[in-house]
Amino acid sequence: MMYDRHPTVLLFFLALLLGGEALYLPTAWPQLTPLHKAAGSLAMALPYLFLYLSAFSDPGAITAANHVPEMARYPYDFSLFHPGAVCATCERLKPARSKHCSVCKRCVARCDHHCIFINNCVGAGNHHWFILLLLSTAVLTAYGGVLGVNLMTAKMKLRFPSWALLPWRANRGAGMEFTQWLVVWSWGMQDGGQGVGGGVAMGAVTLLALMTSPLVWGLLGYHLWLVYCGTTTNESMKWADWQIEMDDGFAFKRRMAPGRVKDVSVEPVWTRWPAETEQVLLRTMDGAAPSADAGYPGVGEWEAVWRLRDVENLYDLGFWDNLVDVFVPGFMFRDPRKPVGERRLRQKQKRRARKIILA
Repeated sequence: MMYDRHPTVLLFFLALLLGGEALYLPTAWPQLTPLHKAAGSLAMALPYLFLYLSAFSDPGAITAANHVPEMARYPYDFSLFHPGAVCATCERLKPARSKHCSVCKRCVARCDHHCIFINNCVGAGNHHWFILLLLSTAVLTAYGGVLGVNLMTAKMKLRFPSWALLPWRANRGAGMEFTQWLVVWSWGMQDGGQGVGGGVAMGAVTLLALMTSPLVWGLLGYHLWLVYCGTTTNESMKWADWQIEMDDGFAFKRRMAPGRVKDVSVEPVWTRWPAETEQVLLRTMDGAAPSADAGYPGVGEWEAVWRLRDVENLYDLGFWDNLVDVFVPGFMFRDPRKPVGERRLRQKQKRRARKIILA
């Protein structure tokens, strides 16, 4: 079970959503205005929609039928991904940015990670749905938590006019003892506006929403940061490994030969990406730079690399184009009839991949 797809956590997540709403709504719904009822209905519906799309959409599985177009999705950067690597399980060349998932038993294009909450990989085909799932869940927990607090505080102020949401502002600014302030809170969480004890369920769900909301917003922020950096969870771990090699003095780079002729037996002739790699990153076992004629790709002398910020990330086109890559899978960033060297890309796309700053 540990190494196979299983819907246990997905069902738990679904039960958490359904159970929370079943406990929250009977008390809260009669107190809501028509506007809050409409907004709340939308906020509750969207996580289910994006959960379904994330869980049951193809994450970008690489098969014999689509292997050729997947090879043309990204060029190899000769840093994290090198041409010629073969998946030992699928027995096919691994496209750049792909990864074999041991849980799903398949290679996935631009694989970010395998998510147990959706019982599926997050890859090129469903990454956008996953981000929207995080956003909608974050909005739902924040909205439900804040709305529940507002409903309870309205009843508490009506019953205890001297009370305030902040203890030092109670009694018209004179303050209130913290124990008294907590006693009023306990009454409010039990009452909820529906009689003594009628709001315990809503108060509990409100508290749960307020505690979990920062976690969901944090996860959303982390994935948006990865999009900003033009990388994935899988690739960020690879860059972390490179930083260790750099700290030990085992990482070297040199310039890729301009106009390099690709080895079409292991590389795609053309990709939709608007740039090709201009560097080769290599690790050695003894900390000594490889000789210039050792047969490795690139031209010129090898130079030691000590920081990730000194390495170019081929897959970072800038935040907005990175978003396009995530939300419009397969978007053609350049005219397929023109080589990258002509730099006749779409008018907006004229900058090189920016320096990664992950350290």
